[in-house]
Amino acid sequence: MLRGATILFDLDGTIIDTAPDLIHAANHTLALRDLPPVGAAIIRPAVSHGARAMIRAAMESLGHEPSDDELTRMTEQFTAYYSENILVDSRPFPGLIEALEILRSEGAALAICTNKREVLAKKLLALLNIDGAFQAVAGRDTFAKCKPDPTHVLGTIRLASGDPARAVMIGDSSADSLAAQGAGVPFIGVTFGYGESPIQILNPDAVIETFADLAPAIRGLLGSGGRAPAP
Repeated sequence: MLRGATILFDLDGTIIDTAPDLIHAANHTLALRDLPPVGAAIIRPAVSHGARAMIRAAMESLGHEPSDDELTRMTEQFTAYYSENILVDSRPFPGLIEALEILRSEGAALAICTNKREVLAKKLLALLNIDGAFQAVAGRDTFAKCKPDPTHVLGTIRLASGDPARAVMIGDSSADSLAAQGAGVPFIGVTFGYGESPIQILNPDAVIETFADLAPAIRGLLGSGGRAPAP
């Protein structure tokens, strides 16, 4: 049913619950400056924008305005720690593995389009033993620009040897929605992600509450030959 389709997934907050390990990394970085830890409510909304955004959000919540140089150093420290502790508490969201198997069995090519650095995305997928499910992995540094820029989505589709006219993007944030919209690709929003607002506000073409709903949603969008109204 999905032969020739390319299904793009955001990573953090969409297919993998990475927030616990990202929060640990942020608080480790703060501790290096004798600053107190911050909670999930600070870090989670910034996850889709990358490590630098998470550090900035943490610092600002504590009343600090870091300089660009300080932010760069802290991001490097964050990344170094996170790379060594990338799979402590992170886990796939329930139903993901089964959903990927269904999509692949129907002939779809799967790809990752994430604002995580490419090397970290590939490392996490490999440690979870699901890297073989994806035909392409594009991180924030794979191309000249990253989400919300639509070239990130279009570039990922090219890496997967796909056709934008037969592609769908799944994500949890405004960065995902804007990138998909700019690329002319339908967007499916997940309700269980890290977005800063309810996913329905982003006007997705479809919404799923569990991965059991994913394959039917994709079939509905691609079968209709265009963008479907959000429920």
